[in-house]
Amino acid sequence: MTSTLRSQRINQITHAPHAELDQAVKANDPFANRENFSRFVVAQYLFQAELQSLYQDAALVEVFPDLPARCRAEQARLDLADLDTDVPAPVAGAVQNPSFAEALGWLFVSEGSKLGAAFLIKRVAALGLTEEVGARHLGEPAGGRAEGWKSFTRTLDGLELSAEQEADVDKGALAAFNRFRELLQHAYTSADTPA
Repeated sequence: MTSTLRSQRINQITHAPHAELDQAVKANDPFANRENFSRFVVAQYLFQAELQSLYQDAALVEVFPDLPARCRAEQARLDLADLDTDVPAPVAGAVQNPSFAEALGWLFVSEGSKLGAAFLIKRVAALGLTEEVGARHLGEPAGGRAEGWKSFTRTLDGLELSAEQEADVDKGALAAFNRFRELLQHAYTSADTPA
């Protein structure tokens, strides 16, 4: 009997929020112009900045030794500078001290988004942006996207977790999708109101 891998299960349970997020991104048309794209980068920066503490967490780094290098908050901050966009203030509601298992769910969503970035990076060329200017956070990670993801999911799938922890992983992944959608909405609605 083949049991579903943890990474496959998370993909299945997050299918609906993932689809909703994709729709929300499309609705804001981030590739229409640089202004729209800069709002998208604001959301990316906010999300990555909120997860910085997880990427530095000692217990998580013990499991994923390359975790600190995987964080894209700094790349997104540099992209904002390229796009003449201020670094946004934090938005209330960021994840605070999640359990180890919950943090795995958040990281799964953050790391998985690098696969989608392979399609997005092709779209930014029309805006005159590249992996070096304005779209660093969408750039190819060292070692390649596919390999980075495979190595992350291999480790994730190999962890021994209790039933309660499995539920926490799922909870974290669902929360991560919902949070990114909130930040995306914030980034685009705050652009309409004068600071």
